[in-house]
Amino acid sequence: MILLTFNIVNIDAKPKNDAQISDEKRLKITEDNTKAILRILDIHDIKASFFVEISIIEKLHHLIKAISGRGHEIAFYNKNSSLQEIEDIKKNVQNFLEKQIRGIRQKDHKLPQDNLKLLEFNYVSNIDNANILFPFKRLKRNTEIIEEDGLSIVPESISPYSQLPYNDFVFQILPMSYYQNMVFETLKNDDFVLIYLNSWQFTDFKKYPFEIPFYRSLFSGRKMEDKLDILLSFINEKELATSRMKDYIF
Repeated sequence: MILLTFNIVNIDAKPKNDAQISDEKRLKITEDNTKAILRILDIHDIKASFFVEISIIEKLHHLIKAISGRGHEIAFYNKNSSLQEIEDIKKNVQNFLEKQIRGIRQKDHKLPQDNLKLLEFNYVSNIDNANILFPFKRLKRNTEIIEEDGLSIVPESISPYSQLPYNDFVFQILPMSYYQNMVFETLKNDDFVLIYLNSWQFTDFKKYPFEIPFYRSLFSGRKMEDKLDILLSFINEKELATSRMKDYIF
């Protein structure tokens, strides 16, 4: 099973040469990038899970309504929100969508699992930082979903052969033919492959001059759209099963 997921987050990088990019513009970039992702998913009729950053989700009501209306899952991405903020926004979003938010993803700021269970989340999908050296580390990690404190803990996927993680940077930098083979071989060994990408990776950095490392601008923007399109074509051609996170877990 392939679990395709997207982190919907504003880009944090500073603009180059003292240029001014307002919070509203950053949000618009995030919206446009997410709409590009949705178009590609629609073409291939594949459903995914969207982890929307908590501090911006209530500014994106039209977008999350469109995501949910197309049959995709809405979940939370916690950047640095407090438990009270998460509880309040979770209630508001659930009322707005008339659907339960089951999943939450964290990276740098991780809240205790027992507190997340009290907020009635069903699963946690934590991720690590991905930089230029991270993919070259040999990793040993359990890749099976486990139950802790009444929550399903979904680990990041790692290729059992190359030992490369399926994080956002690896997708962006690897040749797609190699990535496809990695997915195909991993599914022979593991029950699922969890793939995650960030909305900001679809930004055209020639149009929006943010200060980001050169290796993060490679294959970004339209090239990321093309890579995603190729991956989804491969998934359908090989008749590989896909699922939203909440459906696979429950």
